[in-house]
Amino acid sequence: MQTSIQAAYGMRKGLRDAMFALVGLLIAFASSLSVAASAAEAEAASQGFAPDRLQRLPHYLDGLVDSGQLPGYSALLARKGQVVWSARKGMADDVRKLPLSDDSIFRVYSQTKVVTGVALMMLFEQGKWHFDDPITQYIPEFEHLRAFKRQNPDGSLELEDLQRPPTMRELLTHAAGFGYGLGKDTPVEAAYWNDHYMHAASTDEAIAKLAKLPMASQPGLHWHYSAAVDVQGYIIERISGQPLDEFMQTQLFGPLGMTDTAFHVPAEKWSRLVRLRAYDSQSKTLVDANDPVLVLDYSKPPAVPSGGAGLVSTVHDFARFAQMLVNEGELDGVRILSPAAVRLLSSNQLSEQIRNTPGEGFNHDSGWGFGVDVAVVMDPAKAGTLRPAGSYDWSGAAGTWFWVDPVNDVVFIGMIQVMNRWGHPQLVNIDKDTAALVYGALVAPDGQ
Repeated sequence: MQTSIQAAYGMRKGLRDAMFALVGLLIAFASSLSVAASAAEAEAASQGFAPDRLQRLPHYLDGLVDSGQLPGYSALLARKGQVVWSARKGMADDVRKLPLSDDSIFRVYSQTKVVTGVALMMLFEQGKWHFDDPITQYIPEFEHLRAFKRQNPDGSLELEDLQRPPTMRELLTHAAGFGYGLGKDTPVEAAYWNDHYMHAASTDEAIAKLAKLPMASQPGLHWHYSAAVDVQGYIIERISGQPLDEFMQTQLFGPLGMTDTAFHVPAEKWSRLVRLRAYDSQSKTLVDANDPVLVLDYSKPPAVPSGGAGLVSTVHDFARFAQMLVNEGELDGVRILSPAAVRLLSSNQLSEQIRNTPGEGFNHDSGWGFGVDVAVVMDPAKAGTLRPAGSYDWSGAAGTWFWVDPVNDVVFIGMIQVMNRWGHPQLVNIDKDTAALVYGALVAPDGQ
């Protein structure tokens, strides 16, 4: 009996010791979390952010995941070159229940346009092209482009000759007159949608396809979101003599240490590519994306890299790119552009005629302008934003977004993978909402 009592006592003592040890570990873990939280709050405060107000940002984004509106997100906020806040939550693959990781790879789609704009400005600094050059100087195949005039009763399109070739400045600002084909809501967009020029076998074939398609309008009349940045990519290839992916790797990604940014995902990284979902407005659920134009094959290098939509990247890679811009062209001792070139890139390039045309996407009353492949805040009051004049941004079709604020030395990167987020009632304003939350927390602005 004594032996069994001693054994029972020993067992209880062992359990008690184990419990004390567990409690000790939990206390230590909680203490470490408290220290980490305090350090994060101190960092935020040192960079001019009110920590309690900044907590609204993760509360908002986490809420989208917790409520099932979003499979997952990854985001980063930096000021003066220091990460103020970064987080990720949710799934990289909500079907297979695979969580996001720090190096998850996202399709950035149209954020590629800003990278292409930087690449083109690198060539501008070398005197390789000028803003008012006709684009036919670099792509003579576009000498005979024709513009849409009307649709005939039989469905055919009546076209007219261009009054003049588009200029490079117009190409940089979606004012050249090209269509895009992201939908079929107009005869011109339907023609582009059916053509699939982005899936051509070579750059020359893509140019030949575009040369046969109708222009949406005469050059210089309207801001019309378009294939213009893919055309910029073709011009980069012809000016530099390098394929676009090779030029960007050697001139941008390599020097900036953007190790996971490319036009395809190699086999050894494939497991890190986030699942692409789409919001279905009829069922009001997320489904697998199947758009034949935008769902690209990233398993191998593309025959024609899309300067308008082809890149994949990570939050940290794209943050390095954005930090280079807010640093006026330099990062970690590597200079990509001169300060003057970055300022030119981020300055409004749209003509007053277009900005004063009612109904256009970037008209004067909106408070926005357009630079080299970026939207630029010109009047915060009219734009309805807390971001200052001079900040600039762009976003991607799968929901990624970012902005650069040279006034406050702030960059923000947000990444999700939901197509048609503009049709999703909770995700449609995720970029505007996060900007409001960030600047609502910035209590020492203007570089203080």
